[in-house]
Amino acid sequence: MRSLLCRLSAVAAMLVLAGAANAQQFTMKLSSPTVNDAPHEWMKAFKAGVEQRSGGRIKVELYPASQLGQIPTTVDGVALGTIEFAMPAVGFLIGLEPRFQMFDAAGLFDSVEHGQKVLADPAVRARLASFGEAKGVEPLIMALNGPLMVVSHKPIRTVADFKGQKIRVPGAAPLHIEPFKKLGASPVSIPLGEVLPAMQNKTIDASISSFNVLTGFKYFDVAKTATYLPASFLMVGGIVNRNFMKSLGPELAAIVREEARKAEAVFSTFGVADVERTREIWIKNGGEAITIAPDEAASYLKDVTSVIPAVLATNAQMKEDYETVIAAAKRAR
Repeated sequence: MRSLLCRLSAVAAMLVLAGAANAQQFTMKLSSPTVNDAPHEWMKAFKAGVEQRSGGRIKVELYPASQLGQIPTTVDGVALGTIEFAMPAVGFLIGLEPRFQMFDAAGLFDSVEHGQKVLADPAVRARLASFGEAKGVEPLIMALNGPLMVVSHKPIRTVADFKGQKIRVPGAAPLHIEPFKKLGASPVSIPLGEVLPAMQNKTIDASISSFNVLTGFKYFDVAKTATYLPASFLMVGGIVNRNFMKSLGPELAAIVREEARKAEAVFSTFGVADVERTREIWIKNGGEAITIAPDEAASYLKDVTSVIPAVLATNAQMKEDYETVIAAAKRAR
């Protein structure tokens, strides 16, 4: 009888431990430098899906508008494991993985919808899976956050208007810097949280961004002209700590990845509508939205894409990545 009781007690203890393990709660902190835009909406959709499907075993906390620190701090935090997830412009991920810069090349995508189809291509996803592996991060989502704009004190209507301007670019990689050098500008990389003050005191003349960022942070109070950059889009990359994903176990990790992909629809729905909504806000507040004339746009693309081959030649993997995306872009048209 005593032996039976001991065995029953052992089984009961194991069931209690198993129940505790199944009920274990993980906290996933999500950081973004922006607010009230498509990345923020993605975070909301992701949170709802993950918390519902995990039965509360994963708690998702949202920290938009750089609440956990400026972009370099949050990116380093994901690599170190102090933050589980961050979603900046991909240009700020090149310190972890130089191959990310390839997505900022002009001429890759025709529209936000086209770009999202390309990013969903199995061949592209397969290549993305290895990005950041050496630094302990995993790309959980890649998305287009609207057309790229250059907001400036002096209107930019032609290629010649770029000359001599000190322009903030969304990253410090060659594919961010060299195209604007080719145009005769002086490109500099500044975290998003520092750009508006730099525009206010005219430390910089212009900044590359998107309409949802420009209106969200009320850039119309310091500059009135924003020019569409031909065939160029603001790409955001959401990275997650790989050790955190392993700690979740296979079931929960699969839920996180699946819900991240489901929430991507936000960029082709809310995101596309938000571009027009924010353009109207810009104009309502006295701003001007400039579209470069077709001949000037062709000249712009000729200049900025001429630097791509030399940059790709420095990294064989990145060259293969680029060719994979170009092939997927053709299939998606």
